[in-house]
Amino acid sequence: MNPTTNITDEQELVQAILDGDKQRYSEIVSHFSTAIANLSYKLAGEKLEVEEVVQEVLVELYLSLPRFRFGSKLSTYVYRITVNTVAKKLKKLGRIQRMSDYTENTNAQLHQHSAEDNIVNDDRQNELLKAIAQLKYEQRTALTLFYYEELSYKEIAETMNISLAKTESLIFRAKQNLKKMIDEQ
Repeated sequence: MNPTTNITDEQELVQAILDGDKQRYSEIVSHFSTAIANLSYKLAGEKLEVEEVVQEVLVELYLSLPRFRFGSKLSTYVYRITVNTVAKKLKKLGRIQRMSDYTENTNAQLHQHSAEDNIVNDDRQNELLKAIAQLKYEQRTALTLFYYEELSYKEIAETMNISLAKTESLIFRAKQNLKKMIDEQ
């Protein structure tokens, strides 16, 4: 979800939508739909219908645009809505703490390697993905946003609506837990 627009462009776009130019919302839809889907899948695997999550996030974003004050980038705001939507849906399913099949079909999306590299790294990658799937939801979310979405700690804190210290703690504990799980295997 790395937007190519700057804050001024985002402000102009949002203001145009708020001023009644509803057609401009299609720019947001086309810009963020794939990123919302990818993040949703990374956070929930196949537990959720990704297209349904994308639609819910886009509707929530549209309805909440009047409250957006540009204290952060629009992409961070979209991440926050996505993370919250996925968390609510997982909680509703009763699966907020652990997911056992997070790893399905994730390898192909994470990295592009040569065939030889894929053969060598498949086992380690599968172990890592299984370990990530066993993390608590908050740790998994922070780690996913940091490593796969390449957000800064500050952006993660804004996205998850937590303090910077808690963000640092979540990522630190997630790394420790991953190391422990992998060492035990």
